[in-house]
Amino acid sequence: MGVINFIIGNILTQASITIALIAMLGLLLQKKSAGQVISGTLKTLLGFQVLSAGSSIIVGSLTYFGKIFTEGFHMQGIIPSIESINGQAMNDLGLGRDIALTFLAIFVFNIILARFTKWKYIFLTGQAILWMATVFGYFAGLRGIVLILVGGFIGACFAIAMPAVAQPIIRKITGSNDIALGHFCTIGYLFEAGVSKLFGEKGENKKSIEDIKLPTHFEFLQDTYLSVMVVMVPLYIITVLFAGEPFASELSGDQNYIMFAFLQAIQFVVGVYVLLAGVLLLLGEIVPAFRGIAMKLVPDAIPALDCPVFFPYSPNAVILGFITTTIGTIIAMFTLPMFGLAMILPGMLTNFFAGGTAGIFGNAVGGRRGAIIGGIAHGFFITLLPALLVTIFNSMGFINATATDVDTVAAALLYAWILSPILKAF
Repeated sequence: MGVINFIIGNILTQASITIALIAMLGLLLQKKSAGQVISGTLKTLLGFQVLSAGSSIIVGSLTYFGKIFTEGFHMQGIIPSIESINGQAMNDLGLGRDIALTFLAIFVFNIILARFTKWKYIFLTGQAILWMATVFGYFAGLRGIVLILVGGFIGACFAIAMPAVAQPIIRKITGSNDIALGHFCTIGYLFEAGVSKLFGEKGENKKSIEDIKLPTHFEFLQDTYLSVMVVMVPLYIITVLFAGEPFASELSGDQNYIMFAFLQAIQFVVGVYVLLAGVLLLLGEIVPAFRGIAMKLVPDAIPALDCPVFFPYSPNAVILGFITTTIGTIIAMFTLPMFGLAMILPGMLTNFFAGGTAGIFGNAVGGRRGAIIGGIAHGFFITLLPALLVTIFNSMGFINATATDVDTVAAALLYAWILSPILKAF
């Protein structure tokens, strides 16, 4: 068990190590030279670490923004967090071993399903799989080896089905079938795509947000990073003014609170720059290396990668998706309590990463109008599902808590509404 825990804790949950080892395996299977294997492995590791560094910079900036946003607009409610639920399950319920083995079972079942079915997707976003290996089966009445095997199989079904259903739109976005999306917010992305198709532009009238034409004086906004800066700087400064100097100064320390907010907005842009640089480096190595896996272990295997990998394909849509999803979550925050549901506060990290990816989907399917309408609907949708889960979690002992990624929420609702009644009946 100690060896398994080491592998899970130090390799499989470390996405950069996992992907680097998979790249190395792919290169070895192609019988590349020792120098090519070392170079490809290290560049893959470096690319993912650069991507992660960019994500960390963005997370730090958005964590600050979330605090001033909540204070500035006097919001009280539940902030979705699957991480805290996982932590409680490991510490309070003593399910750490079962969660670790379920995580490993998902990975094994994923490879088996990819090998023997027509869905050839290998889910490589390790931390997302960890969230899918949480406690839902335990509260449905599963225990021991049954909990591990059933949880592993259901998690693997999600891990192979989500990339598969998203792949037609991913092919449209990337122009190839080389990579897939491995992120457990895919149901939300497809929801936005559906709304965008229904209400968006069609045929010759469809205009991508990436093709927007600006007057000569504003052509500098065609630069992705400058356009992001023009959006984020006013957003941060206006929000910090609403938060007020006493509160904001606690976060800024000795620095002027408005200047601190300005620099945090710039940090966000820096994070985007670093993240996109990491994506380009990663894709340049992982796709050729993965051909070895496809040729030997899982014929025609396609790597399912985390959502930031797709940001360079439609950067304007990412920002549009972030803004419109945030609008949708705010609308839902005030609307859902009218129907007896919990007030779910907007999570800025989810709004950026999931909202940005959903914006890419909406723009690809229904153009600018589809991305705007679909983005607002997406924000409402990803707030509704966690609100439905609050009551279930309360019955589990997780008071005023809920999960984030909508595919993980969907798995929890599957256990609660379908599997649990079946198990109780027998």
